[in-house]
Amino acid sequence: MLYLTRKPQPPLSDFVELFWYYEGYTQAHAKERIMPDASMQVIINLQQDEARIYHPQNPENFDRYPGTILCGPRSRFEVIDTAGQAWVMGIQFLPGGAAPFLALPLTEVQDRVVPLECLWGLAGRDVRNRVLEASTPEQRLQVFEQCLLEQTIAPLERSRALRGALHYIERKLPAVQVGDLASTLGISRRRFIQVFSDEIGLTPKLFCRVRRFQQVLRTLHVVRDLDWSDLALSCGYFDQAHFNHDFRAFSGMTPSHYLKCRTPHVNHVPLVD
Repeated sequence: MLYLTRKPQPPLSDFVELFWYYEGYTQAHAKERIMPDASMQVIINLQQDEARIYHPQNPENFDRYPGTILCGPRSRFEVIDTAGQAWVMGIQFLPGGAAPFLALPLTEVQDRVVPLECLWGLAGRDVRNRVLEASTPEQRLQVFEQCLLEQTIAPLERSRALRGALHYIERKLPAVQVGDLASTLGISRRRFIQVFSDEIGLTPKLFCRVRRFQQVLRTLHVVRDLDWSDLALSCGYFDQAHFNHDFRAFSGMTPSHYLKCRTPHVNHVPLVD
């Protein structure tokens, strides 16, 4: 399997975590759950001009999309087929990083998959052809970055308020109070929630819950002797029942089931019949 990444240079690096490329990805299982992480991606299926997203509660059914899609900020798990990931590439945005390239509030794409041509017009349809015309994987990543830059509709400058909010959340998790955060930034709670939601795609409260869930997943991958009650309290849950409820809401499974099925990829879990 070939896996490549490309880190953008400033100022794009304030908005895009990386460009990634997979070729020859295979798995023994047919489908897998993708855990929510509040992030957004643009994904291109290079093998065929089609993407399938399965219904979480009934994974025998699926929705069919063109091969180039935008995945909005996710607060719930989704189900994909592994065969459709054999030759793919994508853009992993930082929180709120897609805003300068889309002419709409990011709340409009929350937990949605949207054909890129619906957002970028003909340019969105042409991205796949342009990267396929490149000779090497490295050149495809370069072309992909250029395609993104051509769609810039706002200055590539992070607002001080949003930058401060994200830094505060990552530093204070799991003990984040939205009212305190708004006061720290010097704006009203209502105004902060509106601005944050439009630029990140999730409300501050939901964003923090998803990031806390990700904190739990990372812990489950490094801690060998688990005490579920201690884990729940250390991650800011009231008790184990609260922890179990939140975990199941985001993942569709119990914490112990996740632990049993976990893979080296924190957010990818085999879907077993």
